[in-house]
Amino acid sequence: MNKSVLRGVILATGLTTALVHLYLNVTMGHIDPLFTLNGLGYLGLLAAFFFNLPWISRQRVLLHYLFMLFAAVTIVAWFILSPDRSALLGILTKIDEFILIIALFLDLRAERA
Repeated sequence: MNKSVLRGVILATGLTTALVHLYLNVTMGHIDPLFTLNGLGYLGLLAAFFFNLPWISRQRVLLHYLFMLFAAVTIVAWFILSPDRSALLGILTKIDEFILIIALFLDLRAERA
């Protein structure tokens, strides 16, 4: 898989996950700090990943690992905290985050090669 396809997958899955978490705040009827922070965290990591800021460009490997860890913690938190693990949106979002982790890993391998 070429680098531009991987970057597209990272952007699409990261934005989808961020928007789902921010959207759930609206539909729940109240602002949940964890959903808000999770959505904003994904947006911040995407910004760091795609905007070549000088202080981040030297830490690309660390950024990949941090992004993968963030997604993994989100998946684990869903298993621990979710009252309804059978909700379709939750399952689809976790699949999305898993794809994000795989795309980040493959992108990291491509950068190192």
